Amino acid sequence: MRFQDKTTTIEAAIAEIPNGASVMLGGFGVPGTPFCLIDELVWQGQTGLTIIKNDANETGMGVDHLLKNGQVARLITTHIGLNARAIEMMNAGDLKVEFCAQGILAERIRTAGAGLHGFLTDIAIDTELAEGKHRVELDGRISMVETALKADFALLHAEGADPFGNLVYAATARNFNPLMAMAATQVIAETETLLPIGAIDPNHVHTPGPFVDKVVTLNELTKEYAVVQR
Repeated sequence: MRFQDKTTTIEAAIAEIPNGASVMLGGFGVPGTPFCLIDELVWQGQTGLTIIKNDANETGMGVDHLLKNGQVARLITTHIGLNARAIEMMNAGDLKVEFCAQGILAERIRTAGAGLHGFLTDIAIDTELAEGKHRVELDGRISMVETALKADFALLHAEGADPFGNLVYAATARNFNPLMAMAATQVIAETETLLPIGAIDPNHVHTPGPFVDKVVTLNELTKEYAVVQR
């Protein structure tokens, strides 16, 4: 059996993303964030994007480059407090922001990857995060419906990968990456190291190759990755 070689150039991979696409970005702050894929997305200039990420990164890195370039129409996230530009754009009405509790964001993505429509929860039911959401009573308890969250594309960062797309993440850089790999129609992964087929112990694979569509090998890491020392 021959495994498909999914390796490609970063330019070709990002060129698959059209204007108006919804794009999940792995990462929690710096760890696991695909900064090189984001930089290429900035360079190519696709507009009207819906970005789904745990955070908006800090000013001058990651998501902030997309905001500065005017490419993001909507941001679905848990917090933007470290990015002054995101706050200014939201307050000015130039950026639509949908906030989720962090665990709820992860579960919405996981639910989409599992092929479900949503789930019931009472988390944040008495807060602004519950506004406009459908409520149901079950076993005497009031819950609200959280819908599954999927995307057209997911951009991920892996420490290692093989040409078929089996991915390994470094420590906490795993975070949202495996969930997003299951919840997006097309998955593009950047990797620090490309290993031959069979070199990754199956027990060490965090995201199996069938979930990944494109693999991009990084020749070098930008200074943004240097925040994490390993």
